Amino acid sequence: MTNESTSSHELIPTEEKGGHPAGSHDRGLLLIGLFKLAKAIFFFCVGVGAIHLLHKDLEDEVMRLALRFKFDPESRFVSLLLDKVDLIDAHRLRQISVATFGYSALALTEGVGLLLEKVWAEYLTLILTVSFLPWELYELVRRPDWFRLSLLLINLAVLWYLVWLLRRKKLLGTG
Repeated sequence: MTNESTSSHELIPTEEKGGHPAGSHDRGLLLIGLFKLAKAIFFFCVGVGAIHLLHKDLEDEVMRLALRFKFDPESRFVSLLLDKVDLIDAHRLRQISVATFGYSALALTEGVGLLLEKVWAEYLTLILTVSFLPWELYELVRRPDWFRLSLLLINLAVLWYLVWLLRRKKLLGTG
């Protein structure tokens, strides 16, 4: 005689390491992980752009873009850009590409680790977020604008969430 009844504990999802039901994922980590992946893609594109500009006349490229986007070539904005690109040589473009590819790889590592809900990725993201806060504060004080303020607030929210999550996991004895 077979027992076809199912015990009630089999219907309740079991808890995984992260402290949430099996099959579900931490939405906060998912959101932060996707944000990190978006940053990885952005900085990868910046690195590719820097390499693309290696053997080109940057002043010509700025003028071409200004005309393409209907900026007045005599405008203050275009003049400022032309002054800034004068400071960039092939060596500096290589430095920019190496730095942005490195940062892209770091953001990719963070993003994938967070999407996989790895505790090491949570700590890595926490450490990196804290390490960039002084620079972000300096930049915000030096040149305040909504973009810099938004980045700072996003990073403070990420920091708060990761500290909260890691403390919660420690209290629950998970992770």
